[in-house]
Amino acid sequence: MKSRKDDIAAIGSQFAIDGTFIEGEEVQSGHINTTYLAAYRNEDGGIRRYIFQRINENVFPKPLVVMKNIERVTNHINRKVFRKKRDFGGQTLNLYPGRDGKNCIAGGSGGIWRCYNFIEGCKTYDVVENTRQAYQAAKAFGAFQDLVSDLPIERVEVTIPGFHDTPERYSRLIKAIKSDPCDRVKDVQQEIGFITSRESITGVLLDHLAAGRLIERVTHNDTKLNNVMIDEQTDEAVCVIDLDTVMPGLALYDFGDLIRGATSPVAEDETDASKVEMRLPMFEAIVEGYLETAANFLTPLEIDLLPFSAKLISLETGIRFLTDHLEGDKYFRIHRDNHNLDRCRTQLALVKSIEDQEEQMLDFVKKWHRA
Repeated sequence: MKSRKDDIAAIGSQFAIDGTFIEGEEVQSGHINTTYLAAYRNEDGGIRRYIFQRINENVFPKPLVVMKNIERVTNHINRKVFRKKRDFGGQTLNLYPGRDGKNCIAGGSGGIWRCYNFIEGCKTYDVVENTRQAYQAAKAFGAFQDLVSDLPIERVEVTIPGFHDTPERYSRLIKAIKSDPCDRVKDVQQEIGFITSRESITGVLLDHLAAGRLIERVTHNDTKLNNVMIDEQTDEAVCVIDLDTVMPGLALYDFGDLIRGATSPVAEDETDASKVEMRLPMFEAIVEGYLETAANFLTPLEIDLLPFSAKLISLETGIRFLTDHLEGDKYFRIHRDNHNLDRCRTQLALVKSIEDQEEQMLDFVKKWHRA
């Protein structure tokens, strides 16, 4: 009977990597893709480790398009890094091809697999513990956007249509309210009222884009802290990972989502929404880190809209959670009754906290940019 180790070895044998397979194990931290960490011994006796990942086709129904985007983005970044440093130094994300030269392989039991280098001496964090971590994460995402800012947008394809179409997200919520398939509308009148009273802001960024005042860029679209590799010795950000959602979008969406996920002191599914707040020191650290690497390519309007983007993305996420709650919890995985409703309430509480401090947030952005 084949073991897990045999399965990992069989997958690795299809990639153009050197050395003899030693061992492998499944990485449990991810929630979407199946991930293995495999170790190989080179001819000189040294050990090199690689990451094998199977793309979740339920989430990404066009895995080959995802892989094409990742290949173009990583190649673009690595060329720029090499020209500047003359050495990759192991601190960039490299995609290893299959032995047939393609950027991915088909697994023995089906599915599309890819291979990355494992970046040694680094780790990730799930929760922002201090302003230094917030600063480093923001600096990393700003640097990522800067590195791909000259990559032609037509070179990257949309993998999730309408991902940040807030008006469409709002429209779907209204449909769910009207149809009320699970008889839950009567219990969420306060949340509905909060969201509908802010309908006017849902289209602000897309209106700016349609009018040519904002620029569509290559964006990451999943700017969580645990998607940044942190050096264990220096505590500095090394590189951004998890590029599955890279596609055309607005830089403001990435910044807003970083604020949404990094400034509140409690988890996204906290049951006591009164504990939620947008911590201004965290916001300031993120602005400083982000603009240190991103200010050169951002327009003045993009910089002015940074605080607003945090409010909009928090509202959009709250809309998505409430919609899923009303539709019967079909999209987001839940672990208890009203789980998506709790998630919605934390997002709406964050929106309110941002609104209460929006003027201070904007003042800080303007002062930093003028400095």
